[in-house]
Amino acid sequence: MQGSIIQSVEIYKLFIPLKEPFVISLGPINNVQNVVVILRTADGCAGYGECSPYMTINGESVDTCFIVGQYFAQVLKGKNALDIAGCIEAMDKTIYANSSIKSAFDIALHDIAAQHSGVPLYKFLGGEKNKILETDMTVSIGDPQKMKDDAIKFKAQGFPAIKVKLGGKKEDDVERIKAIREGIGMEHPLRIDANQGWRTPDYAIEVLKALSEFNVEHCEEPISRHRFMELNKVSLSSLIPIMADESCGDEWDAERLIQLKACQMFNIKLGKSSGFYKGKKIAELGAAAGMHMQVGGFMESRLGMTAAAHLALSNDHIVHCDFDTPLMFTEDPVIGGIKYLDKGVIDVPDVPGLGAVIDDTYLKKAESWSL
Repeated sequence: MQGSIIQSVEIYKLFIPLKEPFVISLGPINNVQNVVVILRTADGCAGYGECSPYMTINGESVDTCFIVGQYFAQVLKGKNALDIAGCIEAMDKTIYANSSIKSAFDIALHDIAAQHSGVPLYKFLGGEKNKILETDMTVSIGDPQKMKDDAIKFKAQGFPAIKVKLGGKKEDDVERIKAIREGIGMEHPLRIDANQGWRTPDYAIEVLKALSEFNVEHCEEPISRHRFMELNKVSLSSLIPIMADESCGDEWDAERLIQLKACQMFNIKLGKSSGFYKGKKIAELGAAAGMHMQVGGFMESRLGMTAAAHLALSNDHIVHCDFDTPLMFTEDPVIGGIKYLDKGVIDVPDVPGLGAVIDDTYLKKAESWSL
């Protein structure tokens, strides 16, 4: 379709301070450093995408994404935006990995395709609004009393589940969860995320055994992502179900983990999978294996989290949502997009496409590049 030819590409750096540092076992985050991509086609359609590079997880920064995005602009200009598979192949042939910036382009391509189909993105992906999406709220790793106070606050605000960042010494992590349970009681849903912090299988098993008395729903990525061959040992030994995160980037990782019977669940993130095209494949593999899954993210604004919400509606086996990071921003640069309702409920837009754009006020102030 001539009208769907990509005529221009715009790339922006988006910087927004957080209300307070967000701390995980891999280090603290003080500011949002994201990249926004806008693809414009010959018929006047605009597709928006966003990525939130995480140097310690996907090996990208806002600067590498800004440069690699320019390579993609060169190969995608003049291509049919509706040929998503062809565009993804062109990016993969241009450079290996770089899943974060690839996801921003992938989201923008899907935004255009869903607009052309006249349906919300979740419907374009084959989904329906047949379930209620609810986000958890995350407690940063730190002092047990501060973590307890935050958990009490989040419970009082109505969030249906609390996610807790761990990954330190066993004694410290047990003290943290014990303090939180003293604050919110034993019944409120509680999830933990070690972000690879326990490193070895034996140590992770030891920590998980100590935490098993605290009624934990599941644990994300307990050991180093490089030790995925040993994740099965942890899963078999733990009373707390294991969810693969950093070790599950794309569909090849997912297939490998399933074959190894390494874990009970996957955490799918568009920034790890390179976007919807491959993220959907992970979900399909997980569903075929009878797994329950979560869709999460990095530090995306409501634009990136809107994309994640559309993905969450595309597969019935996706039962958990981790969409809380926009609530940590000091400013909201998004027009449209998901709405945060009471008790963590997420309302997904029903307009054609993604249904979210970045306010021009922010883009005009941002460092940018265009082709």
